[in-house]
Amino acid sequence: MIDRILPVRRALGVLIPALLAASAGAYAEGARTPFVSYEAEAGHLNGSHLVSLTAAPTDRFATPALEASGHAYVELRRTGEEIWWSNDTGQPISYIDVRASVPDAAQGGGIDTTLNLYVNGVFRQHVDLNSHQSWIYEGQSYQASDQNPASGKPRAFFDDSHFFVQGDPIGPGSTFSFRKDSDNTASFYDIDVIDVENPPAPLAQPVGSLSITDCGAVPDNAPTRGRGDNNAPDSYGAIQNCINQAQSQHRVLWVPPGTFYLKGTQGLIVNGLTIQGAGMWYSTIDRQVPLPNNGGLGALFQVHSSTIRGLHLDSNATSRESVDGAGGAMDIAGDNWLLENLWTEHVLSGYWAAGNGGTIRNNRVTSVWADGCNLNNVSLDAHQGNNLTATNNFIRGTGDDAMAINSVHYNGDGSNRVYYDAMTNIHETNNTLIGAWNGKGIGVYGGSGHDVENNLIADTARYTGLGVGRFGVNGDDLHNSRIAGNQIERAGGNGFDQGQPAIHIGNGSDGQNVGVVDGNVVTGNIVVQPMFDGIGFSTSTNTQLTGNTVTSPWRNGIVIGAPFYPAKNGSATLTNNSVSGVLPGQVAFRNSEPTFIVTQSGNSW
Repeated sequence: MIDRILPVRRALGVLIPALLAASAGAYAEGARTPFVSYEAEAGHLNGSHLVSLTAAPTDRFATPALEASGHAYVELRRTGEEIWWSNDTGQPISYIDVRASVPDAAQGGGIDTTLNLYVNGVFRQHVDLNSHQSWIYEGQSYQASDQNPASGKPRAFFDDSHFFVQGDPIGPGSTFSFRKDSDNTASFYDIDVIDVENPPAPLAQPVGSLSITDCGAVPDNAPTRGRGDNNAPDSYGAIQNCINQAQSQHRVLWVPPGTFYLKGTQGLIVNGLTIQGAGMWYSTIDRQVPLPNNGGLGALFQVHSSTIRGLHLDSNATSRESVDGAGGAMDIAGDNWLLENLWTEHVLSGYWAAGNGGTIRNNRVTSVWADGCNLNNVSLDAHQGNNLTATNNFIRGTGDDAMAINSVHYNGDGSNRVYYDAMTNIHETNNTLIGAWNGKGIGVYGGSGHDVENNLIADTARYTGLGVGRFGVNGDDLHNSRIAGNQIERAGGNGFDQGQPAIHIGNGSDGQNVGVVDGNVVTGNIVVQPMFDGIGFSTSTNTQLTGNTVTSPWRNGIVIGAPFYPAKNGSATLTNNSVSGVLPGQVAFRNSEPTFIVTQSGNSW
């Protein structure tokens, strides 16, 4: 079977393929980032070997290759095996993030281990890795968060670990490698991707600001990636007190370098305040919830009409369940709020945001248990979600949708039913969304007037890359939105054995098959190597599908009435679309529903 994975190097948010030269001019989508990503499959192998997805999955369960970015990784198993790259960034490398998988403990709960970093063939340092916040099992119940390996069917294989390079930075042109030596005792090290950069120096405290250390918060420098420091003091009370003081004094709140722990289930409540950290590499707020947690658990931050920037947010959650410590990083509402230059990981959701005129930009979200960024109309009882923007964010490894527009019509039943205003004018642009292992790349669920443009979506493991529709019987219908210029690579999936397409247009993506999806424009999108169909339609009306390309689908190109998504009625105009590289036995275009009216012109298939 031919290996159809494309080895890639992702640089500054622009995908640079080793193959697919025909699309070489089309890779301007996605976020511009301060780091460069090196896929393991683009590295040089010394004894190690490449594992890659070569055909669409035939069952509903996960594999490491399905969850890896690029749908491929490199495996180190024996002493002396390594993977290496050359620093061709043109800049020194002083900071590295490694997305890797190491074994679970025999009874679950994870292990601690190390892997060795070499620079120009000389040992440089031990790199700490662990599996305390990966490996859940669904053999007993599909999509469960079971942490007992005996249950079988594992998923959530990968986690991110990051560190400063000891000694001199890795200079341009130098080689660097990860090697399994005799003192690296895990039975395997699966390397997916690394992000390399040279961070700026920590920011200085703003003049006139109030530091959380002035209120008694105590920094700690122990690693926080799944372990934390059990002996560190709890700074929750000091930080909340400092927030209250800064609000009353109309001062900026400063979070200096160091890790500040919140040891409990409380979240920080912020109203009308600017919080500034020294940078996402330096200032950490880490919530360590006593486990098991048998009480309520809100977000780490509950934010109204505020600006927060320059922080790293972390927690000790071991699944998406509250009992395992999973609360969100930030719930947001209010007006004209701003979240920027944040790095969030190991929480339930990154940003759960409503209100009017808010912006989420220039952030990283890695290895979270649910949504990366969910723009909605329900967070903190906001009832509205209008003119919200998510732009230039990098999100990888989410346990639900990497990014979503989530317009809810109502919650509750009977006399307890609460109604919300339909969302309007939401903008999700120039984001990079990779490796959603239990959700979509982007879900556009209800409302009107939205703009989803120039995003890079890649390597969903289980579900549609880009969904255009409505969510749930209580969701809002979707009208008159524009989905343009996005690149969707190796997306789709076989969740619930459904063979989902890279792009899905219409109702029913939630299994409900209800609601109106009308008047939406889907134009100029590029679909590359979808695992199943490139574009699938279910019931929807007046869709304009214009100037899209589907290249090398593993099933069909464009399908009306895709499996499990009926299109018993509806209409669409298909103009100047193209499908190429269709495999024998598959088709470029098929309308399976005679009552769905398709008007075609200028298409190439």
